[in-house]
Amino acid sequence: DREAVSDGERATRREKMFQLFRRLDEELIATVHEVIRLTPNIVEVIIKAPLAARNFLPGQFYRLQNFERLASEVDGHRLAFEGLALTGAWVDKEKGLLSLVMLEMGASSRLCAYLKVGEPVVVMGPTGAPTEIPEAQTVLLLGGGLGNAVLFSIAKAMREKRNKVLYFSAYKSAGDVFKRSEVEEA
Repeated sequence: DREAVSDGERATRREKMFQLFRRLDEELIATVHEVIRLTPNIVEVIIKAPLAARNFLPGQFYRLQNFERLASEVDGHRLAFEGLALTGAWVDKEKGLLSLVMLEMGASSRLCAYLKVGEPVVVMGPTGAPTEIPEAQTVLLLGGGLGNAVLFSIAKAMREKRNKVLYFSAYKSAGDVFKRSEVEEA
């Protein structure tokens, strides 16, 4: 026999269930927070994805993809893009934000610049082996072009472990330089 449940108990259970669903939505549904053009061919997309941000370790990456049904439409064609593997440049674990920086090389990476603030996206990860972070060492970081993005989080983690960080960044041209103050800080 089923235990009798009063209308009040049923309403309380229902409210607790909806609170759980709201919390899961807040933690798991990733949305575009900001899209920033860094150079003529490099874009940073900042995603609000609290659980994904909290679990990030420097050197890991994410997979980003938009939803076809929510993608912008041009001349009857949806601007859906394939999943892109992107390095996490930085995260703000308290705000639940993660930064993904991409070089516009193909159609999918170019479409990232057209993501809209508040648009839900698919973020998988973090995944991959994190970078080994030694303690109280002298560490040399070498970055080239877009490769500098991954070093922001790595350099921060290195400094937090009392490492002395020497950082060399290289670019093909002055127009390719992005986030110069972050590179200098690192």
